[in-house]
Amino acid sequence: MNNSDALMAGKKWFKDAQFGGMCHWGLYTLLAGEWNGKKPWHPYSEWIQNVMCIPNKQYGALAKAFNPIMFNPDEWIMRVRDAGMKYFVFTSKHHDGFAMYRTKVSKYNVVDATPFKRDVVGEIAESCRKYGVKFGLYYSQDFDWNDPDGGGYTSLDQKHTDLGGQVRNRSNYWDWPDSSKKDFSRYFERKCKPQVKEILTQYGDLCLIWFDTPHTISAEQSRQLRDMVRKYQPSCLLNSRIGNGMGDYSTPGDNELFSKTDPTKLYETVGTMNDSWGFYPADKNWKSLEKIITIREKCKEKGVNYLLNVGPDPLGRFPAPAVSLLEGLAKKAAKKI
Repeated sequence: MNNSDALMAGKKWFKDAQFGGMCHWGLYTLLAGEWNGKKPWHPYSEWIQNVMCIPNKQYGALAKAFNPIMFNPDEWIMRVRDAGMKYFVFTSKHHDGFAMYRTKVSKYNVVDATPFKRDVVGEIAESCRKYGVKFGLYYSQDFDWNDPDGGGYTSLDQKHTDLGGQVRNRSNYWDWPDSSKKDFSRYFERKCKPQVKEILTQYGDLCLIWFDTPHTISAEQSRQLRDMVRKYQPSCLLNSRIGNGMGDYSTPGDNELFSKTDPTKLYETVGTMNDSWGFYPADKNWKSLEKIITIREKCKEKGVNYLLNVGPDPLGRFPAPAVSLLEGLAKKAAKKI
């Protein structure tokens, strides 16, 4: 099969899949949406380092406490499969810069920096193969708050102000406040590209790479990432958040539905079970099973895939409300067989 045929096969699989699962899990999970007795205004717990301006020295120390002794990837993937999800996308590196796999690029990873010392990405990949679920990886290619040249310094968030009352940008501006000294191209070559190559070559077949937040990345840099994916994984798809129009399918804003679709194109709506992507026990706004089923059916009617997220707790367990929703979806799926 040549590369063109492989890509077409990947697109056909994606269109037929319809329903997938996503998982946000990392050091932010340990904070559970709270820092020094305060809860941030932001609904996303995985953004807490940026929102609360937590210095890397303090945030990085969380790695010493990351030891999810109840993590069982087989249990995760069986629940995903039984709920009718055909693929599972896991956060290999989120905006905090911490890798959930063993990377040679930086010691800031789950194997080298934590007492857990297990390659989470590798174990989930193996479970996906075992239970017949396609595996995809999320990678934050632009933002990286652990790197002085991480992106986002050109993007001001005008909707909110930080705790000091200043308009905040999306890079690490508390450890490295001088944006004029930042150069995203250095980060891109030093960390982003080598890590993307690692995840493409270390974990077998990937159905997709889920990039995110293309604020600083140039068209040429997006093209380089796309070309790398095509080289190492010809059937692996790219979402539109790779930036600069390089994606194979469109992803709107978080929890947004498409109003119009073109049957010749591919789409995916990505959504949360409550409001946060990462573990946030104070967030009680869980969607009902009926609401999730309604969203899934609306997506299906428009030819849009539905990617539904879960945020495991610090011990590696899916929260009880998430388990209840997945079990409800499993019952619905079993009745259709």
